[in-house]
Amino acid sequence: QVRLVESGGGSVQAGDSLRLSCAASERTLRSYTMGWFRQGPGKEREFVAGITWYDGRTSYADSVKGRFTISRDNAKYTVYLQMNSLKPEDTAVYYCAARPYPNPYVYSDRNYDYWGQGTQVTVSS
Repeated sequence: QVRLVESGGGSVQAGDSLRLSCAASERTLRSYTMGWFRQGPGKEREFVAGITWYDGRTSYADSVKGRFTISRDNAKYTVYLQMNSLKPEDTAVYYCAARPYPNPYVYSDRNYDYWGQGTQVTVSS
């Protein structure tokens, strides 16, 4: 069982930046993919970014490419989502997720097995 705990959400203005963190309890994540998803008001949960723990391959949703960056710190068992140039449409609850397969090009939340509790990001114009 992998426990994931997100932090770093908040309320910001359009154009600001935020960094989300996801701390994992599991110490054997070598073959895992970590992902960030989000669910906006009245919307379904959608893929934002993914990264393989072992070699750091990444993937991004088109809506965040060039603005968001996913990274990991192996020593701290933590995954980050750096969000720059935030827009009001980025407002959502952001979730960290994990799946025990090393493939970041999987975009459905049904393919992820472990989830954090979510952290709210609100961007005002």
